Amino acid sequence: MAPTDPKPAERKAAAPAPKDFAHRLEHGLEQALFSSRWLLAPFFVGLALSIVVLLIKFIKEMFHVASVVFTATGTQLVAEVLSLVDLTLTASLLIIVVFSGYENFVSRIDHSGHRDWPEWMGSIDFTGLKLKLLSSIVAISAVQILKQFMHIKDISDRELIWSVGIHMVFVVSSVLLAVSDWIAHIHSSSPGGKHGSNHTAPPPGPSEKSTNT
Repeated sequence: MAPTDPKPAERKAAAPAPKDFAHRLEHGLEQALFSSRWLLAPFFVGLALSIVVLLIKFIKEMFHVASVVFTATGTQLVAEVLSLVDLTLTASLLIIVVFSGYENFVSRIDHSGHRDWPEWMGSIDFTGLKLKLLSSIVAISAVQILKQFMHIKDISDRELIWSVGIHMVFVVSSVLLAVSDWIAHIHSSSPGGKHGSNHTAPPPGPSEKSTNT
């Protein structure tokens, strides 16, 4: 007789199971993809540094406004102040994108030790980020159009029409986005929506059990 293996069960248990290998491979891939979110961190750092660039430009414009405050007309002075408002809105837009984007896509920020932490920084989701982003863009576009109206004699009708048309595109886009998010919120909170479909039916009562039997 041919010699038999005394421990076939142990050899079978020692061999790696295909399902376990696939599970480990899937887990490692998911961990790698999840860790790839840190590749976005340098982008947000770059946006934070661009705020410094805007600050330098703001200081330059501020000195220019101070130098012409006694010689410029009211219209010219208002146009220069609108340039400062434009830079301020752009910097505020970058702050919204940096903080909300970092918390939504990279990691949560521990703000328990910051007493002056704004409330919106920890409560804006991706939908709120889109709405605030479009709202800021609409405000910046409105300031640009107002600056053009201050120098309407130097601007052609074609440029003015294009500016107003682009501004209306931003306005309509923000309104449509807000309406679509509102409809999606109503649909998800309705009884027949996403959350309502997860409710299970109550167990049958004693009378129903007796009827079924």
